[in-house]
Amino acid sequence: MPLYKAPLRDMQFVLHEMLQTEQNYQGLRKYQESVNRELIDQYLEAAADFCENELAPINQNGDQEGCHLNQGVVTTPKGFKEAYQKYAELGFTSLTADPEYGGQGLPTLLRIAISEMLCGSNWAWAMYPGLSHGAMRTIEHHGTEQQKQKFLTKLISGAWTGTMCLTESHAGSDLGLIRTKAEPNPDGSYSITGEKIFISAGEHDLSENIIHIVLARLPQAPVGTKGISLFIVPKFNVDDEGNLEDRNKVVCSAIEHKMGIHGNA
Repeated sequence: MPLYKAPLRDMQFVLHEMLQTEQNYQGLRKYQESVNRELIDQYLEAAADFCENELAPINQNGDQEGCHLNQGVVTTPKGFKEAYQKYAELGFTSLTADPEYGGQGLPTLLRIAISEMLCGSNWAWAMYPGLSHGAMRTIEHHGTEQQKQKFLTKLISGAWTGTMCLTESHAGSDLGLIRTKAEPNPDGSYSITGEKIFISAGEHDLSENIIHIVLARLPQAPVGTKGISLFIVPKFNVDDEGNLEDRNKVVCSAIEHKMGIHGNA
């Protein structure tokens, strides 16, 4: 079995001795009380242990086994779900998120260092929380207060995961060509119709819900990128109290065969 050894000492050298992370963050009011060398090392060491002993051992088998699709439901390789649950329990999903919604409010620099270990030990698995982070930051920066209360807290805790649904079969590098439509409903919601491809982590069994951030066009929207809007589309509908309801009409029709990362759907 291939072994992975986290470059812990190299990272500590870069962060502490080259970048002088603690000294720099002490000059920022936001981090004066929360960021110090001891805390940074604790997280780096915890991440190294997790990557070496949890992620690396399931990397090769995960690629050999791959994900499986059965009637619209994707099952991830053995050990992936358990690893994700431990990852969330260790607090990594909330690392840099807003404390107002359950995050720890730590610097992005720390998350980047940890992400390097995740990707180095098991890239296919690392893509799941990686896509969640994108959805989380999108809602954190652009969502309404109601949307943050409804979706953000569960994303930050790791109970739910997320995706970014941009690409379509005819529109990859030029998103101005997307055809997915959003029709307004009387209750203020929208009916989304269309197809997306290459949506990593778009369907899986790691979390109880998946929050899709979807690019679509409203009626009479201008052509090109100026006519694109962003919509929150959950795998399972969510009531105003944050409880799961019936399954939304979001369907996974196929799994992409991605060389070297078959463990990611």
